Amino acid sequence: MTYLAASKRYDFMKYNRLGRSGLKLPAISLGLWHNFGEVDAFENCRSMALGAFDLGITHFDLANNYGPPQGAAEETFGRILKQGLAAYRDELIISTKAGGQAWPGPYGDWGSRKTLLASLDKSLGRMGLDYVDIFYSHRPDPDTPLEETMGALSTAVKLGKALYAGISSYTPEQTREAAKLLKEMGTPCVVHQPSYSMLDRRVEDGLLATLNEEGIGCVVFCPLYQGILTNKYLTGIPLGSRASKAHSFLNAKQITQDVQVKVRKLNEIAAGRGQSLAQMALAWVLRDMRVTSALIGASSLKQIEENVSALKNASFSTETLARIDAILSE
Repeated sequence: MTYLAASKRYDFMKYNRLGRSGLKLPAISLGLWHNFGEVDAFENCRSMALGAFDLGITHFDLANNYGPPQGAAEETFGRILKQGLAAYRDELIISTKAGGQAWPGPYGDWGSRKTLLASLDKSLGRMGLDYVDIFYSHRPDPDTPLEETMGALSTAVKLGKALYAGISSYTPEQTREAAKLLKEMGTPCVVHQPSYSMLDRRVEDGLLATLNEEGIGCVVFCPLYQGILTNKYLTGIPLGSRASKAHSFLNAKQITQDVQVKVRKLNEIAAGRGQSLAQMALAWVLRDMRVTSALIGASSLKQIEENVSALKNASFSTETLARIDAILSE
């Protein structure tokens, strides 16, 4: 069936500038870390991606090892592009990453020039693309000089295989050095992708300040803490949830009694705001002007629609923020 994008797809979504670059990203972006692998139903994957675009989500985030198995998410997205989304390529921001284990042997992991550039070619082939909009170093490599990793990102941009360079999960110190190196190479670092949520606030200990100083945008992953900041786990681990799946990155041991108590209290605050817990959690990370976009994962279009609706009530009173802080510090 021919896909025709919704005519009003830009009427509701908010778009934020990515650091000091000219690029804008939607406040809510779709991550394909989960639910786009070989084990997932393709029609549901297609429905989610096309439905997300109809809601104004123009940014789709992937990596060379997303699946399962590794690479499967990019292959799935490539099929979705062929079946309708490719007609809107100039309206899409597609990102991918290299640096996580993606194929056997010494060249399928970490941050060497060989690994990053080979990985990017593989990613482009799986998606059927000539270029991606953002290419990330997925994680810092302790054994490869940072100059080499950043040089590979710069090469990718200068070859036209990526429009922008980014990094993910780098410390504030590593971020400053990476930005310095890329600037010297004539390829600015425009985006950092860290983990950030109510239950993981490490970025507040220096990284957000560093990004602001360097003019680097911030796209946060796991804003719902792998689904724990939803109503799924208020009373336990339901059958069929992410935590119950054998191939999940979410460890059921993370859902402790202490975490459940906090989540239930946060859920009460969300209800008082007329929101679901997930909606409040997304609004909470986006409250900080240094956060450009929040990456969501989803298993259904309905979840995406609910998450985008978080933007209807994205402001917080000082009192509410204090209540949330009190719960999180218990």
